[in-house]
Amino acid sequence: LQACYLGQSRHPVFIALRETIEAFDIPMTPFADLLEAFKQDQTKTRYATFEQLLQYCRYSANPVGHLVLYLCGYRDQERQRLSDLTCTALQLANHWQDIGRDLLHLDRIYLPTEDMQKFYYGEADLRAQIADERFVGLMQWEVARTREMFDQGLKLSEMVDSRLSLDIELFGRCGLEVLRRIEAVGYDVFRQRPTLSQWDHMKIFAETWWKRRRSSGH
Repeated sequence: LQACYLGQSRHPVFIALRETIEAFDIPMTPFADLLEAFKQDQTKTRYATFEQLLQYCRYSANPVGHLVLYLCGYRDQERQRLSDLTCTALQLANHWQDIGRDLLHLDRIYLPTEDMQKFYYGEADLRAQIADERFVGLMQWEVARTREMFDQGLKLSEMVDSRLSLDIELFGRCGLEVLRRIEAVGYDVFRQRPTLSQWDHMKIFAETWWKRRRSSGH
């Protein structure tokens, strides 16, 4: 990465990346953060606190939003802050729908230990895929604050050009739909993983596009 920024890389991918970096004046930070997330994935499989989980999202999810903003000509901190809310919420929604699979296949638990303890729910319960009132309460807690992030992040759609605005709203509404489906299965993501089909994505796109068209007076 450093060689790329110094113009010393000979690999065609990094040569092309260097051209984009120069054209849009993209700093190294988002790329470095993504690499940090990759390193963390190799070693960290548990998160003691919600703040630790948010820090992971800062490296694994938020840089993607920053890169999109840079490519679209937006560089201010407020837009980045709102982008972070959507990107983090998308990452969290993905974690919540994949709780069973992440533990079974990757031995990873993204539910913060402090939250599990708050609801008297342990790792042994998680491995046994117990979806009792303790787990429901835990998931309600996580889903509620993830939804709040989505709701706040959607404000960014009002601060960018129309094409990017549509993308941001679609990401937010798809994420909110995943949360709604987690609720619809009674939070039992072990036995029914909430997902969106291609048809679901098309439906959300059509509804969002029509709503925006009507609000614009066309």
